[in-house]
Amino acid sequence: MFPSPIPPPTDFLTLELSAKLKQRTEGLLTRLIKTNLHTRYVQESAIFSGFLRAIESSGDAANDARCGEVLDETLLEAYRTTIPLTTYDSYEPFVTKFLEQPCKHDEVRDLFAPGLPYYIATSSATSANSTKIFAKYKHPPDTSLPDSDHGVKACSVYSLTYRQVVEVQGPDAETLARLPVCLSSTGIARMRNNMDIEKDSSMIKLTMPSATSPVAVSHIRNYRTFLLMHAFFALADASLQVIHAPFVTMFLDLVRYMEDEWEILVDNIEKGELPDYKGLDHVREYLEPKIHPNPSRATELRTIGIATDDPGWLMKIWPELKVVVSVASGIFATAVPKMRHYLGPDVLIHGRGYTASECRVGTVYDRYNLNLFKATHDDIVEYLDVSLEETAASLVSAWNIVAGRKYEVVVTTRDGMWRYRLGDIVEIAGFDPCDGTPVLKFVERRNVAIRLPGSMTSEKQLADAIFATQDTLGQVVEFTVVVTDQVMPRRFAYLVEVQGTVGPAADLACGKLREALCLSNQGVRDSLEKGILGHPTIQILRPGTFSEFRKWKVELTNTGAGQTKVPTVLWDPAAQEWIFERVIQEV
Repeated sequence: MFPSPIPPPTDFLTLELSAKLKQRTEGLLTRLIKTNLHTRYVQESAIFSGFLRAIESSGDAANDARCGEVLDETLLEAYRTTIPLTTYDSYEPFVTKFLEQPCKHDEVRDLFAPGLPYYIATSSATSANSTKIFAKYKHPPDTSLPDSDHGVKACSVYSLTYRQVVEVQGPDAETLARLPVCLSSTGIARMRNNMDIEKDSSMIKLTMPSATSPVAVSHIRNYRTFLLMHAFFALADASLQVIHAPFVTMFLDLVRYMEDEWEILVDNIEKGELPDYKGLDHVREYLEPKIHPNPSRATELRTIGIATDDPGWLMKIWPELKVVVSVASGIFATAVPKMRHYLGPDVLIHGRGYTASECRVGTVYDRYNLNLFKATHDDIVEYLDVSLEETAASLVSAWNIVAGRKYEVVVTTRDGMWRYRLGDIVEIAGFDPCDGTPVLKFVERRNVAIRLPGSMTSEKQLADAIFATQDTLGQVVEFTVVVTDQVMPRRFAYLVEVQGTVGPAADLACGKLREALCLSNQGVRDSLEKGILGHPTIQILRPGTFSEFRKWKVELTNTGAGQTKVPTVLWDPAAQEWIFERVIQEV
């Protein structure tokens, strides 16, 4: 189940590895171009006009099926020289056709890739004002999906709920397809397990092999109840070996709710009864037959008791627990120490890979390094040098990137996105010495920043500054930043949850925060000296605020549990008001 450590990435590509990487990348790109060339997006969007003219002007030879090599070179050259960088603005007018009423088959067939998508993915809207949607197609064999656990007992905390169903209608208004609009993690789980929404009525009665939770638990919409029921079934099984959660913050929410409801959960395990939580009515008939009295397990749990202050509490509950698999890189790394406290030193924490709503960027390179990813072999990743002008001319191919440098990720996908700016900044950690594939470290979101007159502060600078206060403030579990302007000059207000109580020297934290911001950002330093920017503040939130924030956002947006994240910079006025009401201390 757990692979052996692998060789570290190499800093340089040999000529042989470079040639292999180029051949593999160009072969994949050629296949993607040929597959999606005749989609409506390519044929109708203005951004492809130069691309289509270049192909057309290449002459008959380029279009002769007998001249495959010429055709491939023509397509690659046209792609490189005419396809601009794209954003959601060029994609949106086409993808929103799926939400039109009625949704006509002739309008959405072959829209971005051949046929119809398997589902419509919704973004988490963490760094945008509104949710984005993406058409996601099934591509057998789909090598981007994660490996299974090969029969080990696992608690997989994934939602199968969807926001709505798009009914694609034929010429006589007959329904030709039903597409769920859901989180990407939900769509991947459904696609991986062949859980078409037409099968829900039969599959909701099942428990998947080696799973602790029945399938019906994943159909619970209420965020708190969803996590509590996963905890309920996991607590009843002492043989649990693996826990899967989309993000480490969701794992921590599950543990917090489990602690809050400990006595109720244990009592119901003893009696073999379903806990009476909000949002269970529609799945009650499927869950109750799965529950049986288990007084011996309840006795074990009562003996262990709530011991969240003791390192390794969860190992006492599940002695066979080996690993928790979750996204723990980037901003989520702040939650890893608290996660480690609950798990103790012997349970491994493994990453899930590098996945966005748009596509899977990379797979885990080394499971023992939470921020090391091997670039995808299913889609094309190009690299936009962050030191150069933000145009397609600044794109660097995989075999020409340099270890140690930072690039923005740009993707061309099987799902019909072309040179799409993902907005993520990565550092090149090196190359896989076996096949030359780039190995990436996530750094930050490029568009998550605070831009004020005289300064621009990046996500990484904001995060590094609050981390620098931990020796005085205490262990930071989660945080967000609000730019306050109720009193001028405007300033950065950090809203923070800490593990346990604040440190005894917390009154020094704001000074350390200011010093760290000034060291990393000359613009902030100048703005502070000129009085354009006020001194940053730190406000402590009551425990559990961010888990309640995720619950509030899930209910507000009608999205499933899975991808709701706390943004590094919180701009939404309603969210700001909500979170400031939960401040318990200013330091």
